[in-house]
Amino acid sequence: MVSLNKNIIRSILIISYIIVIALIVSGISGLFSYLNTGADRSKMLHTEIKKIEQYLPKVIWQPLNNEGRKMDNQNLNAIQNDYLDAWYVKQVAYNSNKKAGIKDYYTDHARKNLYQTIDYNTSNNTRVNATTIKHNLNLDFFSEDGQLAVITDKDILEYKQVYNKDSLVLETKETSTYKSILLLEDGFWRIRHTVRQNFTPIKSKLNPPIDSLNIKGINYYPQNAPWAMFGDLFSKDTLKKDFKIIKDAGLNTIRIFVQYEDFGKADVDKTKLKQLKTTLDIAKQHNLKVIVTLFDFFGDYAVLNWTLNHRHAETIVNSIKNHDALLAWDIKNEPNLDFKSRGKANVIAWLDNMIDVVRSVDSINPITIGWSNTKSATILKDKVDFVSFHYYEDLEELDSKVITLKKEIKNKQLVLQEFGISSYSGFWKPFGNSKEDQANYYKKAQEIIAKNNLQFMSWTLYDFKNIPKEVVGRLPWRKNAQKHFGFIDKNGNKKPAFKYITN
Repeated sequence: MVSLNKNIIRSILIISYIIVIALIVSGISGLFSYLNTGADRSKMLHTEIKKIEQYLPKVIWQPLNNEGRKMDNQNLNAIQNDYLDAWYVKQVAYNSNKKAGIKDYYTDHARKNLYQTIDYNTSNNTRVNATTIKHNLNLDFFSEDGQLAVITDKDILEYKQVYNKDSLVLETKETSTYKSILLLEDGFWRIRHTVRQNFTPIKSKLNPPIDSLNIKGINYYPQNAPWAMFGDLFSKDTLKKDFKIIKDAGLNTIRIFVQYEDFGKADVDKTKLKQLKTTLDIAKQHNLKVIVTLFDFFGDYAVLNWTLNHRHAETIVNSIKNHDALLAWDIKNEPNLDFKSRGKANVIAWLDNMIDVVRSVDSINPITIGWSNTKSATILKDKVDFVSFHYYEDLEELDSKVITLKKEIKNKQLVLQEFGISSYSGFWKPFGNSKEDQANYYKKAQEIIAKNNLQFMSWTLYDFKNIPKEVVGRLPWRKNAQKHFGFIDKNGNKKPAFKYITN
């Protein structure tokens, strides 16, 4: 009996040993298989920090002419990915004053300086909010054993905000040159040593005024797809019909909106891009110019995410910058409404840098910003080509506010980019305006526009049957009022205000 028990135990031990060995072999095989598929090694790191779809600065490699071993594409891509990862985790660490991820991208020697900086900033209630916008890389040396690389990153474009106790104390945009040594450790290229060789602060470029504008226009959405122009309901026939109405009414310009998330964020949707081009094609057929408003329904101005926004803007701008129908770029619709929730300094910094990005891709077509009121319209006035503002306040005060604005902006044309009044008067707003009130409003508005020689774009061509809750919320008195701003009612009939759609 004792002998039998020993045999059973021995058999169990042998079987268990075989199972353990099999699992180990299977795990190792799976790991090699995973790596051989070209999988992203950063997904295997034990860190909360990930670069994927968060950090996409523009990278330009100089032609390879390095000393040492000849570089292949696989190693070059690995070096680039890990080098950019190192930049990203450093930026996250300096902003949060936490050390997560540092050890995965820096050697023991290099991380000492980073840790000292983080400790110093923590003790002084300081944090640095930064990103790099462009890298110009040159491979100086690649060792024969493939374990060491030296790169020079010339004229890196960096943006930094320094906060002390949550107060912004320094904001700078600069170019810097770094030389870095990278070591291959555990399958990862880690930074061993970095030297900053020089840096140059960048001053904002002021843009001269333009005098070729002649905008008599309207903000446009199709009646059946308000705030959802590019999608399943996109129709060439609808655009042709509507653009003919607009042109026949004596207008020459439309303003349309590109929504950031709807267009795919950094990875722009090709189908929607094609629809955008088609819209401009049809506008050209009707002799209409188009102002394209970027970043609609966008509200994340975080510096660490700027590079994603930049890739989005570059794709959109590159795709239509040479189109004959394009008149101008509007960087963002009513960004000042985000001042309170996102921080005024953050929003303005984002706008300032986005102007530079758009202008770097398209140096021909003018740029503006669609401010929600006259008060904010002077912000970045020297960087835009013309100043745009919206006005939904008391019409009696428009003339004086325009006069004040002209005193502050002496050399730029002013565009009243949105204005209008709802003709809704019903259960949810019994003392609202009638269609006749709306007509009288536009009659008076056009008199003020003519008196002050303003460019103008009214809101909007159609009354809408449905308004997305994202636009004005769920409150019925707001949604119903928003439905009745058009010159044409929901049944396709021209309202009395149509007579004053232009002056």
